[in-house]
Amino acid sequence: MAAEKETKMNTAVRTYRDLIVWQKAMVLVTEVYRISKNIPISEIYGLISQMHRCAVSIPSNIAEGYGRHSTNDYVRFLQIASGSLYELQTQLEISANLGYLKKGGSERLLALTGEIERMLSSLIRKLNNNRKAEGERQRDK
Repeated sequence: MAAEKETKMNTAVRTYRDLIVWQKAMVLVTEVYRISKNIPISEIYGLISQMHRCAVSIPSNIAEGYGRHSTNDYVRFLQIASGSLYELQTQLEISANLGYLKKGGSERLLALTGEIERMLSSLIRKLNNNRKAEGERQRDK
């Protein structure tokens, strides 16, 4: 029992770096930079630049929201991260449609974005539910 409690304590979120969604978003950024090398240089100020900005925005907004120490702000920044994720998904599909990305690579990245999307949605829902429950407890006092 003590070992189980110790394990739970070790998995506590102490910083945004402990969030699995942030970790996966960091992997996504790295992969986007890696695959964007296959996109023609003529897209350096267009599609490539936009993909990089969106990808970097996702973990950045997760981290910034976490650092605000306000549930309302945290949720807002997670929603911004979700918006950047949707933009990136669209840009990946555009790149695939134009033949800039190999089918397997784009499918793998889209699967990762889908996983991050579900994680962000779940985190937002949990924070909203906690905020609602806290409000109800305050009214009951």
